[in-house]
Amino acid sequence: MTYDDNRPAEGSRRATDADGPRRDPLPLLGRTALVTGASRRRGIGYAVARRLAAYGAGVYLHHHVPHDARQPWGADPGGPDAVAAGVRELAVPGAVVAQGPADLAQPDAPARLLDTAAEALGGRLDILVANHALSGSDGPLDALDAAMLDAHWAVNTRSAILLAQAYARRRPQGLPGGRIVLMTSGQDLGDGMPDEIAYGLAKGALASATRSLATTFADLGVTVNTVNPGPVDTGYAVGALREQVAGRFPGGQWGTPDDPARLIAWLATDEAGWITGEVINSEGGFRR
Repeated sequence: MTYDDNRPAEGSRRATDADGPRRDPLPLLGRTALVTGASRRRGIGYAVARRLAAYGAGVYLHHHVPHDARQPWGADPGGPDAVAAGVRELAVPGAVVAQGPADLAQPDAPARLLDTAAEALGGRLDILVANHALSGSDGPLDALDAAMLDAHWAVNTRSAILLAQAYARRRPQGLPGGRIVLMTSGQDLGDGMPDEIAYGLAKGALASATRSLATTFADLGVTVNTVNPGPVDTGYAVGALREQVAGRFPGGQWGTPDDPARLIAWLATDEAGWITGEVINSEGGFRR
């Protein structure tokens, strides 16, 4: 896949002054993206990858199936190939859609994953969406131990920062279209997450790092933002939990994976080029 070097540089007027505002139907045409945690067709990562592909980007989908298999909702029955096929359905002709595994708990895995994705996508990477997360293996304060804290730190925080570091080392200065989107979980809102202390701490660290990372990446022409998707039904919303949480939304229903995906895909476009260093809540009016 090749990149269209004739696309205007970040911050250019893109003919809007003379012709009035216009929206490009393929705003990511020729750009490339790595989406981590895109292993289930009911998940947010899958929805994000489909949006990016529909907007014209080539996409590499990261997965770690053993994590999903340990969860109550289980792994995708079709496996990573079915997930990639669903993204490929929306890709523009010639755009690459590839997938591969990585256990991001391993210290060297983030850099290796980013290099693998970039090479699969033609040697460069424009967009990084760090959607992966460790779920479970957590609890309230009196149930915590060092292993829980370390596991959540390694996957939910350390690996995202190391992915950003690897991205920076590959990214030529001043190249347009650079985007990093991290994911948090609303741990700083309402009463926080008292029953998931390790998870909340790890995700809170990413939110706190957003401004620092945005400043770090400014000279590269890359924006860095973090999205809190709010409660999203990715297959775990069942029974009493489903009814209880649904009642806290003004519309009485959970968010869907495509709700945060629309925001994340937009943040990857030139339209969002003036937004960086922000933690953005996409919660549909969820009441705590």
